[in-house]
Amino acid sequence: MRILNPATNAPLATVKHDTAATVRNKYRAARAAQGKWAQLPCEQRIDVIRRFRDRIVARREDLARTLTSEVGKPLTQARNELNGVLGRIDFFIEHAAAVLAEKVVLADPAARLEEKISHEPLGVIANISAWNYPYFVGTNVFVPALIAGNSVLYKPSEFATLTGIEIAKMLHASGVPEDVFAPVIGTGEVGADLVKQPVDAIFFTGSYGTGHKIAAAAGKRMIKVQLELGGKDPAYVCDDADIEAAAASLADGAFYNTGQSCCSVERIYVQASIYPRFTAAFVDAVRGFKVGEPLNEATYIGPLTRRAQLTVLRRQVADAKRKGAKVLLGGKPLTRKGNYFAPTVLRDVNHTMEVMREESFGPIIGIQCVTNDAHAVELMNDTAYGLTAAVYAGDKARATNILAQTSSGSAYWNCCDRVSPRLPWAGVGHSGIGVTLSTYGIETFTRTRGWHLRSA
Repeated sequence: MRILNPATNAPLATVKHDTAATVRNKYRAARAAQGKWAQLPCEQRIDVIRRFRDRIVARREDLARTLTSEVGKPLTQARNELNGVLGRIDFFIEHAAAVLAEKVVLADPAARLEEKISHEPLGVIANISAWNYPYFVGTNVFVPALIAGNSVLYKPSEFATLTGIEIAKMLHASGVPEDVFAPVIGTGEVGADLVKQPVDAIFFTGSYGTGHKIAAAAGKRMIKVQLELGGKDPAYVCDDADIEAAAASLADGAFYNTGQSCCSVERIYVQASIYPRFTAAFVDAVRGFKVGEPLNEATYIGPLTRRAQLTVLRRQVADAKRKGAKVLLGGKPLTRKGNYFAPTVLRDVNHTMEVMREESFGPIIGIQCVTNDAHAVELMNDTAYGLTAAVYAGDKARATNILAQTSSGSAYWNCCDRVSPRLPWAGVGHSGIGVTLSTYGIETFTRTRGWHLRSA
């Protein structure tokens, strides 16, 4: 399998991919190894993850450069991801033992009865991960899964293969047996082979289309499936908002990582009285973003990881223009090597346009004028997705009242595109099912068991 550099489309590396036979063998080995791993004391498994964290710290710069070279993420943002993942790992290290400990919920000496709850590992987990944030998305799954005593068959995206291989090497060097964490390398075909194995759970991050197929397959086998899928994340700017601050925040939320985040802001609604001022401030903020070679320290917007996405963005712009939208900035691919699309801002958009309905996953945003809060809520909810929703307003009560009427897994007031290890990460509708992060994101990798214990 050839790995290409999206900044130049030049070959970066060639790696050997798995086959149906090697996937099957890795599953069998993971099944055989899981029991022994689960029998280790929880603190011993946590110590292994501590050593994994230490290796990330020691190798931060070369890991960041590997990530940048294969996905095109600007180097400063690759470093940010590696720095940020440390806090997530720390959260799991700090809280996992307490979450996984047995809990006595009733002790009744008179009735000679004790009731308790235990958390037992699911078993063998298939983890099909994403390319846009391989450290964030990956550690959300495999770190708590391993701490809970599961074995993991980890398929990194084919667009982040080299990073996935490095993650596996660091885990093995830290003390995770190779059969307990096995990388499965390849394209979607190899992912399909992995889903066919008799695993105990499937944790997938990616598109709604693929997630729907996985859910259908898993449902027939009655196994746990968790899906973190796409988003068409809305933000609403009220007439009492700090316009300049909101514009700067939302520009970052829409264009960070070249807009390639499931929680990137993908549509903005602005109250009519401030619409001209906001759009002008927003365009000024976006103009300040440097587009360039991702290894350049000054670059903020790099190439798209997948060349095919250029076609999606071209189509969305053409559709919007045909239906009356005005291009304030960008609107087409850049004439340079690599998968570059100009940062694009559209105004006078509406919900007949693809750019306001279909996931863009690139440096493009539509800004729509609304009459009032009720109008904004109606449009924010006019989507099959439900990952995040943001409101920018001077009044907290007003903002939280608006957010309470929206359907999303995460709600933001005067911020966006933010993830915390302390809060659950979940979606509604086509954005997925299940939860990662928070203490719920530790429990999700276990099977709860109720114990009724009566002495003779």
